[in-house]
Amino acid sequence: MRFLTADYLFPLYKAPIKEGVLQVSDKGEVIALFENRNEIPQDKLEVFDGIICPGFVNAHCHLELSHLLGIAKKEKGFLDFLATVQKRNNFTKDAIQIAIENAEQQMIANGIVGVGDICNTADTLLQKRKGNLQYYNFIEIFGAHENKIEAIFNDSIDLRNQFRDAKIRATIVPHAPYSVPPKMMRKIAGLIDEKDEVLAIHMQEALAENELFESKKGAFYNWLSNIAASSEIWKKRNRSIDILAELGNNKILLVHNTFSKKEDITDNYYCTCPKANLYIENSLPDYFIFNSEKLCVGTDSLTSNNSLSILEELQIIRENTDFDLNTLLKIASKNGAEALGFKQLGTFEKGKIPGVNLIKGLNEIKVIE
Repeated sequence: MRFLTADYLFPLYKAPIKEGVLQVSDKGEVIALFENRNEIPQDKLEVFDGIICPGFVNAHCHLELSHLLGIAKKEKGFLDFLATVQKRNNFTKDAIQIAIENAEQQMIANGIVGVGDICNTADTLLQKRKGNLQYYNFIEIFGAHENKIEAIFNDSIDLRNQFRDAKIRATIVPHAPYSVPPKMMRKIAGLIDEKDEVLAIHMQEALAENELFESKKGAFYNWLSNIAASSEIWKKRNRSIDILAELGNNKILLVHNTFSKKEDITDNYYCTCPKANLYIENSLPDYFIFNSEKLCVGTDSLTSNNSLSILEELQIIRENTDFDLNTLLKIASKNGAEALGFKQLGTFEKGKIPGVNLIKGLNEIKVIE
């Protein structure tokens, strides 16, 4: 049994508590919160400088791309970045596995306890079987060609089943509005079952994506035309968010939203990856268009980032908004846990096992539990 206290305690389901005390079991389960240190014998208190909050949730990551660290050039735009990702197989299996393990250890050291992870392969399955972090795995479909729909869809089912057979949550999702034609969307929507908590979709990550749907021209239009992608992708949609109606009434996490406008915002969860947005497009979303209660944060991959740190992402959000610290920490923990269905994470409510982070000056983190 431990009694942890700091300058402030942030439960995230209620107001911050000055010099509050968090009681946790030896297994990290929240037993109780105390408003006053004097309620606890002084010899049992562990007193820290800084603030205490629940463990972080990295709502969007590509763990399987960790071996591409440092290869993509900065600020060259999404299509140049995509060309780098296509080099993912030019590495040995051992190199890929070592990078995955190191990336996970980095997340743990940075206070991350839950991850929404994009998967195109089973490369991360070996590491995830160890149970070091909670993962929600999104089996991503990138299938822009009509004649390949059946094969890609069946491969995705096989991959999803590998994760589910290992008792690890997995849901098949579309990559983005520009990479999945309506026929594939109907197949994805028809596959959703009771094990699927949420769908994740890359949304409005590049300005050329908006141009594709709104004007039927631009860099994405030229790229998709050159690879003989299905023209139904842009002919059947006038905006990126038109894809949402094709998925029915399901909980959705929209990722990046770098070039979203106020009129694009729906009653869904949104995930921002500020360092990656700056790395690829040198742009950030307009954070004031989002409902902060449904805004999450992710790191994206080490292909588009130099670290996997939620705290570093929060620093950029703080510099570009007027969000108070309690709101920032909700974005880092509570909102992501709710979006991904991590019921034991996100807040210091009794019975949860959310992890415990100590933050000093918003530039140093120590993992207590």
